[in-house]
Amino acid sequence: MRVRISPHKFSGIVRIPASKSHSIRQLLIASLADGVSEIQYPLDSLDTRSCVSVCRGLGAEITEYRAVDPLCPNPPNENNEKLIRWQVKGSGGFGKRAGFQHCLNVGNSGTTLFLALAIAGLQSEPLEFTGDEQILRRSAAPLLEALAGLGIHSSSSNGCAPITIRGPWKSGKVSLPCPTSQYLSALLLAAPMAPAGTVTEIEVPLLNEKPYIEMTLSYLKAQNIPHEAAPDFSRFLIPGGSSWKPFSGSVPGDFSSAAFPACAAAITGGPVTILGLDPEDSQGDKFFFDMLGQMGCNVQWNRPENSGDTGWALTISRSGPLCGGTFDLNAAPDLLPAAAVVAAYANGDTALVNIAHARIKETDRITTMAQELEKLGVSCTETPDSLTIHGRGPVSLGANSSGCLVDGRGDHRIVMAFAAAALGSQNPIEIDSAESAAVTYPDFLELFNPEYLPEKRYFRH
Repeated sequence: MRVRISPHKFSGIVRIPASKSHSIRQLLIASLADGVSEIQYPLDSLDTRSCVSVCRGLGAEITEYRAVDPLCPNPPNENNEKLIRWQVKGSGGFGKRAGFQHCLNVGNSGTTLFLALAIAGLQSEPLEFTGDEQILRRSAAPLLEALAGLGIHSSSSNGCAPITIRGPWKSGKVSLPCPTSQYLSALLLAAPMAPAGTVTEIEVPLLNEKPYIEMTLSYLKAQNIPHEAAPDFSRFLIPGGSSWKPFSGSVPGDFSSAAFPACAAAITGGPVTILGLDPEDSQGDKFFFDMLGQMGCNVQWNRPENSGDTGWALTISRSGPLCGGTFDLNAAPDLLPAAAVVAAYANGDTALVNIAHARIKETDRITTMAQELEKLGVSCTETPDSLTIHGRGPVSLGANSSGCLVDGRGDHRIVMAFAAAALGSQNPIEIDSAESAAVTYPDFLELFNPEYLPEKRYFRH
């Protein structure tokens, strides 16, 4: 799908979808539990639907409840109803039962792939995982090597899907470098359910995206699952013999998704008020709002009286110019696309540093953002672990073209970043593979009044 977005001011109130990271973790935990869990207001997106399919394939029974609910952030289905709840009857450890499948397709969801790989090592039935074109290029090699140290057998194509996994899980001490935190989260979720008497010891010589480990540990702590963690997360010890318990609760709003309407506010001036976020949540992408403040935006949290379900309100606006700076995105590499397009409208250089792991996402996001910004007249400099955007103020994007073409590369965050960037461009911007925004934020494009165009494919760099 290709869309054209014309420049215009963006302001108003936006309710943010639920967190993909929380939604997928809660789905997997509920599926592992022995009993019925209720997950309220989850994210209804392509990635979470992929996770639902995988959990069903592993034996969990998942019922979706929909209703007309104006406070729910998910997009309506054909009956103008929205997903408001998952009821999950867990398998108590993915024992073989009705619905159990031996080949599981994770779609585009890397989170589902990595977390489910470790879970699959808990049982002796061989399971094969596959996915879309991007997933077939995303390596799980460090995770598979660590699982091998725990007695778990695997076969793959150089660490990439299709991957076959077969347990059982045994005691062991493994070293697990984590260019993506999802490798470590996978072991943390699965290891407690290893057989009683086993001990999983994990040394972590490299850890990116630390806040996502804090998120995973919050679930272990909430259920009093025994574990030991070094203060710097360089070592973990997890005894087996525990079990996940059924639970009921709501899914927090997604700071990763919130970055894009916030990006639009920074580019056009706003004001934009974002509902559905919790400033106390551990999500690392909260840093984006600190970054916007340093670049010249006004960022204000408020909790209105009698706010009820609306909770906190976060308002972003700008009256003066944006300025560049240096920002370490190691803990939140998913911010790179949004940060880069805001930087394109800033005066001076903006360096986004310590982000080598942004190259192993759905695309190599460092190179992709540099190439696509340069199509629009913005000069960039990349190194192995950084991207510097040489901003020239509000006239940066699209000044030398009557029709700007951007290839979204099938990467949801690239598409959403350039959709926001189009609002301040000198000319309309056309974006290819725009349908990929639905991976995490199904109704995002509708915020910007897009014009839908015939499909047109661009050369892949």
